[in-house]
Amino acid sequence: MLSTLRNRVVFCSLGLGLVVAATLPTPAADAGPTSKDVQALLEKNYAFLKEAQLKDGSFAPKVGGPGVTALIAAGLIRNGYPADDPVVAKALEYLAAQVQKDGGIYDKQLANYTTSVALVAFKEANTKGKYDAVIKNASAFLKKLQYDDSLVEEKDVKFGGVGYDTKSRPDLSNTQYFVDALIAAGIPKDDPAIKNALKFVSRCQNLPGETNDQPYAKKTSADDKGGLVYNPIPGDKNPSTTAEGGLRSSGVMTYAGLKTFLYAGVNKDDARVKGAIDWIRRHYNLEENPGQGKAGLFYYYHTFGKAMEALGEEEFADKDGKKHPWRQELFDTLKKAQKANGSWANDNDAFKEGTPELASGYALLALSYTKPAKK
Repeated sequence: MLSTLRNRVVFCSLGLGLVVAATLPTPAADAGPTSKDVQALLEKNYAFLKEAQLKDGSFAPKVGGPGVTALIAAGLIRNGYPADDPVVAKALEYLAAQVQKDGGIYDKQLANYTTSVALVAFKEANTKGKYDAVIKNASAFLKKLQYDDSLVEEKDVKFGGVGYDTKSRPDLSNTQYFVDALIAAGIPKDDPAIKNALKFVSRCQNLPGETNDQPYAKKTSADDKGGLVYNPIPGDKNPSTTAEGGLRSSGVMTYAGLKTFLYAGVNKDDARVKGAIDWIRRHYNLEENPGQGKAGLFYYYHTFGKAMEALGEEEFADKDGKKHPWRQELFDTLKKAQKANGSWANDNDAFKEGTPELASGYALLALSYTKPAKK
């Protein structure tokens, strides 16, 4: 069995953060691949998943409890597979068995991640109110994990953040998935839990000023400005701390932050959104996860897709003014990376993406954001 610490590192990259598609911008015609192109990749992956699924309906439970199963179930549904599809139905049945008396959806640990991921999977599958109670109870459970004013003062950097559970320090990865899950559950954007989470996310951005009052932000380098960091607490135990005492921005966290700002209702003219977009223009890349190389690459792909769709620009201009049809570029990247057996896997196993079920879950979700063009 994997150690608790190892599992936590894995799940730093494992959140889902989906939002119901109807709340997001509709893609323009010819903005991405054709339905036929996408379907070819899906069918190959489905064949792999059908063989990889365990008898209880789960996928790779030793890698992260119910999390991988939730990723795959949501990914298949978002790509058009119905909730009563044999693979999807078995996965949902397994997830339902993981619902705890406190409303959380987890086995032994990583309560925030697995509950957030599973909640959105149930939301994607919800028809005729079948999972209404599960979704309601799970969102109530998640709120209990947040660092609110009953635990820390508002001026504390931890305020509004969420960690793996009630004993863990908060981080941006956990917090963005927490917000995604609450939005998917129908919690309004002006709910205190979302507003407080937004304060924490803002303090994760390398943007000194009114929204980030933390000392490290004043030591931000020009290259890091506008980007976001995983852990906003600098020091010897934070590997992102620079020699000057600032923190390095990373690609996946900057896309996560941008998406969270937009989902939480922050205006596109806001300095936080502009700052994140500017950082992305300077670091636009689908060959690697900027700042982390090949580590967490498939996690990066699906976060990239979510953020770009939330932004609503069918072509994204980089720092040189080159316009990128990002849906097509993301699709082409995923097509090139797909293995002969239909799975996806990362040669860099830093975050357990060498596990094909995990990488395939990410890839399915990323693929859903390429939105087939309307021919």
